[in-house]
Amino acid sequence: MRRRILLAAGVSIVVAAAVGAVVQREPQRRLVAHFARVVGVYEGSDVRVLGVRIGRVVAVRPEGRTVRVEMRYDRDWDVPADAQAVIVPPSVVSDRYVQLTPAYDGGPALADGAELPVSRTAAPMEIDEIYQALDDFNKALGPEGANADGALSDLLAAGRANLEGNGTELHDTLDGLSRALDALSDGRQDLFGTVGNLQVFTTALARSDQQVRSFNQQLAGVAEQLAGERNELTAALRSLATALADVTTFIKENRTALKSNVDALADVTGILVRQQQAVINILDVAPLALSNLNLAYNPRSGTLDTRDNAMGPYDPASFVCSLMVDLLPAAKVPDKCALLKLPPGAAPAAQVPTQPAPSPAPGGPTTPSDLTLGGILRGTS
Repeated sequence: MRRRILLAAGVSIVVAAAVGAVVQREPQRRLVAHFARVVGVYEGSDVRVLGVRIGRVVAVRPEGRTVRVEMRYDRDWDVPADAQAVIVPPSVVSDRYVQLTPAYDGGPALADGAELPVSRTAAPMEIDEIYQALDDFNKALGPEGANADGALSDLLAAGRANLEGNGTELHDTLDGLSRALDALSDGRQDLFGTVGNLQVFTTALARSDQQVRSFNQQLAGVAEQLAGERNELTAALRSLATALADVTTFIKENRTALKSNVDALADVTGILVRQQQAVINILDVAPLALSNLNLAYNPRSGTLDTRDNAMGPYDPASFVCSLMVDLLPAAKVPDKCALLKLPPGAAPAAQVPTQPAPSPAPGGPTTPSDLTLGGILRGTS
């Protein structure tokens, strides 16, 4: 009796714990998806993410031209807010399941009770639909379609006539095309590099749009100016053509003389090259020599005047007297030196006996005012 009581108490505790766990467990999330068609999906079918079961289908109900599929999945699994529902057939005979894709890797999650429209769902193509598409294609090409007037038959007949006897050429064409594609494949790096460089060039042009526009405007202005002066350009080109014709005739008629002149000019040019330094010296000195010659010319006498300034503006007697004044005592300096003009730096006037200079005799010779050679030749004025 005691054992029965203990067993009943244990069972009660286990049942209470299970009920408590069920009560405390959070309810599953709800999701509704609308499909264009649903084949092989029933109530109880799996709902998966990356092939892992996270829930099940709880209801499948047609609504007009779409099918409403209600699903529930565990709250432990998050689904992206932009997820899609796809019906996946594992094989031809096995049951299908609904897969939510893509897998959640962060960001907003799909809300509880969300609905996915037909644009966010997809169902696989059925085998009968494939057969139906092939049947429709055959009918479109058959007697009730494109070949109703024999157009398809004519096309096939023309193709056969064109290809008949051209098997070798067709083979060579296909072989050449294959080689061309191989060449393009081998040079794809260069091709892509060219495209990349072209992209860089176009980008540079886009960045320099203002400069390109300015250049185009200037070019248009030049073209407009040339168009406005087309008559003058035409006349100039005609004159140039005439001149070239005359020059050609002249060269043909005087070929021998021109050849000898060119040979002589080559000799002269060679001499100038060998005497290059001398020519340079002449060009450096000639301007100064011509300038001095111009300054030495006396237009009044028509002569080239020269002046020896070795002793300055003094005659030899004055120079000798100045030396005597510097080297001898004042008593030994001749009296004639007092009458001469001494150079600066000579002995003071107190050490040289001074005498009044005699006035020139009436009618006697006078000193010319211009001491240059031209002035001496001209005499007193």
